[in-house]
Amino acid sequence: MTEATSCGGVVIYRGKILLLYKNYKNKYEGWVLPKGTVEAGESHEETALREVKEESSVKGRIMKYIGKSQYTFNVPGDVICKDVHWYLMMSQNYSSRPQREEYFEDSGYYKFHEAYHLLKFSNERQILEKAYDEYLNLKHNDLWK
Repeated sequence: MTEATSCGGVVIYRGKILLLYKNYKNKYEGWVLPKGTVEAGESHEETALREVKEESSVKGRIMKYIGKSQYTFNVPGDVICKDVHWYLMMSQNYSSRPQREEYFEDSGYYKFHEAYHLLKFSNERQILEKAYDEYLNLKHNDLWK
């Protein structure tokens, strides 16, 4: 078993959540949150900000650490156990552009209930719930600026 670490962001603008639609050779298809692998010398925060920017062209600002999710997947001859550290991020506008080189075909901002039902993976839905609760709390306390 090989362990790996990724970081990602739940990016919100005016109450709506950024999602990416990935279609990898018609084998892997679905809506996801932006995330990616930590590179040498990078902090988790730097990775999350870089991955959001690379995958969606969105320049996010970290508001709060949300938590960690875990999942495993098989590759030939190995099982990968991945930890993903998630951050709640603010965007400055609705503009986004999917990274075609990584097989992202679409991106956009969705209301919470839409995003929740669009997301492909249950662990990302759980992170979205946690992040959205934090967003509402920050907004209620006038800290979402």
